[in-house]
Order: sequence, then C-alpha cells, then structure tokens
Amino acid sequence: MYLIRLDDAAEYMDILKWQKAVELINSFGVCPLIGVIPKCEDPDFVGKYEYNASFWDIARSWQEKGCIMALHGFKHTTKPAKGGLNPIHDRSEFVSLSLEEQKQKIRDGYNILIEQKIKPRVFFAPAHTFDKNTLLALKEETPIRIISDTIANNVYKVDDFFFLPCQQGKCRSLPFKFVTISLHPNEMSEDSFLSLEMFLKANGKNCIKSFKDLPLLERSLSFYDRLLRFLYFFLRKIKKLVR
Repeated sequence: MYLIRLDDAAEYMDILKWQKAVELINSFGVCPLIGVIPKCEDPDFVGKYEYNASFWDIARSWQEKGCIMALHGFKHTTKPAKGGLNPIHDRSEFVSLSLEEQKQKIRDGYNILIEQKIKPRVFFAPAHTFDKNTLLALKEETPIRIISDTIANNVYKVDDFFFLPCQQGKCRSLPFKFVTISLHPNEMSEDSFLSLEMFLKANGKNCIKSFKDLPLLERSLSFYDRLLRFLYFFLRKIKKLVR
C-alpha cells in the first residue's frame, strides 16, 4: 500500500507546481497527505517565492477534496542538531529543544491551522527529525496521534502514536507492506511529474485514497522493522563517509 505525501505547502511556494501535483494525484482518485507549514519563515521559501494571499483558501479546497492534512512543523526553520528518533539529517526544528519550547511551537502551529479551518490529522517534522519531547508536546497540545516518518515495513504503534513509515522520496515500487513516497512539489521537474504519472498509472489502485483508508495497526515494531531501520541508517553513514 502506498501513501503519496506532499511536503512544504505554505504561503510561500510554487503554486503552479503545487496545483499541478494535487490535480494529477486527484485525477487517479488518490488523495495525498499534504504537509502545511503554519508560519513559514524558511529563507529558502520566503526568499524565492512570492507571498500568496490565497494560500489558505487553496489549502481549504484541498481539504474539501479529501486530501489528508498534516501539521508540518511550525516555521520550517532548522538548526544543527543530531540524534532524535529519526536522525535522517543533522538539523531540526525540534530535536534537543526543551519540552516547553516544543509545546509552544506545536501549540502555535496547530492553532494557526485550526483558525484557518484546516484540521490536521497527521504530523511530520521538517527534515524528518523529532524526538520524544516532540511526541509529548503533540500529546499535550493537540489531538494528533499519527506521525508520518521513520523506517519500517508497515504501520506500527508506540504508546499512543501510530507511525506511517516514510521510506523514500522517489516514485518507485518497494517490497514493503506500507510505503510513503515523500515529494516536494516546489522542486519537481517535468521528469518528476512524468514519473509520478507513470507510478500512479501502475500503482494508483494500491494508493491511499482517503483518511479512512489508513491502516492504523495496533502492532509493535518487529525484528524485520528494526533490521530495516538499522540497515537504512548504516548505509547512510557509509555514503557520508564515501563522500
């Protein structure tokens, strides 16, 4: 089963590419998971894209079409940080911050979305990085209990949170029970859109089509899940050394 995830929807974005991506996915009867940045201050976006005064209307229209909305951090600004529960990058908006600091970010971000009539059902952090305090902040400040991230073969649950594994940033088939494909419409080329279209033609019937389709499984991490995670991070370390 596949989940198409679109990262970095914000008031500063390439609206034409975003609309093209969402419309293409919707045309196959598939609804993506859309990560909304509540208060975008990322210089890579603010310095590149014009402010879009219609952004929240557009986001609400996506929600009305059945797209699954996610809280994607707060300002999308990161600092150097190592560790956390999913150390894919050495930078984060959350890792190493105190619980109170993280609660403030989560609370402010969540409230902005609610004020804009966006109901986030899922959370994922900028740079894929978060820690135990992030989860505790989510638990204390929001009703969100689904995380899109980490490496595993299938959806699993730890404490009160369901984790939807996110294993790749390309449109390709993988031999896992649940696969999230994380795409960034702002950065997509014509070849990327073609690849997405070809993937949907081949796999659209196996893609998540609504929030109700998410298989929220009451299962723990298996030995196979832990092995996949070990191998993934081991190979990343090898690649860094080779570079």
